[in-house]
Amino acid sequence: MNLTYILPLRPVPRNVLRRPGHGAAMAPRRRAREPGTALPLAGRAALVTGGSRRLGKVIALALARDGADVAITYRRRVRDAEAVVRSIERLGTKSHAIRADLTRPADCRRAVDTAARRLGRLDILVNNVGEWIVKPVEATSLEDWREVIDSNLTATYLCSKAAVPWMRRNRWGRIVSLGAAGAYRAHGTAKMASFYAAKAGIVAFSKSLAREVGSDGITVNVVSPGVIKDPEISPSLARRRKDPDNAVRRVGTGADVAAAVRFLVSDEAGFITGDVIGVTGGWLL
Repeated sequence: MNLTYILPLRPVPRNVLRRPGHGAAMAPRRRAREPGTALPLAGRAALVTGGSRRLGKVIALALARDGADVAITYRRRVRDAEAVVRSIERLGTKSHAIRADLTRPADCRRAVDTAARRLGRLDILVNNVGEWIVKPVEATSLEDWREVIDSNLTATYLCSKAAVPWMRRNRWGRIVSLGAAGAYRAHGTAKMASFYAAKAGIVAFSKSLAREVGSDGITVNVVSPGVIKDPEISPSLARRRKDPDNAVRRVGTGADVAAAVRFLVSDEAGFITGDVIGVTGGWLL
């Protein structure tokens, strides 16, 4: 099992091999793929923040199915992270889990650098992590505000900043950050001021960064999901669950969001940057 502990909470299990002179576990031997099964992200390496559960997990597994080696970060749920790593490795690609609190600048840099070194490179960053609270502004403490802003906007800035030098090495990179429906036009919802302020900031940040790194072969985009109550629901079951609030009239899934991410990190999306793709089923039209 490939786990890196940035926060010292529990020791690495004894049965995990260590590389001499390093604290991180050694990467497993890669399983050979069947001949003639080239995948769109074969040879690429990705980091998905918050990839141990829910939407981050779905995205991480989708990238692995497309052939990418995928590292994930997690904050507390070590067993969930271990399960995702095992699932990715069963797909025949390398994986690594990194425990990190991405509201801490040092953790952001170490998470990105660890992922790049363990996977051998870093081509793709998916900024998925982010907290939210439901409180009116008058009841929102400064601590509440900072937790939401830091886990969403500041973490996106810090992880992206750390990832760009790795991507420049190969003159190819894809940064995709998770926004929220309506963030591109500074949409607001009562009792969620901090969350929507953070997501609107992610859109503005991504557009600015896209202008800075485009000549290096790096694109920067935002995927803004609508209401995704159960990210891990299967598409077949989702088609049977109705949602009268969107144009498609069914519930959204993590697979819907992952499909947009998969496209934006592909070679085919190399001329798309500084943009926002809404995955909402037509909500907020």
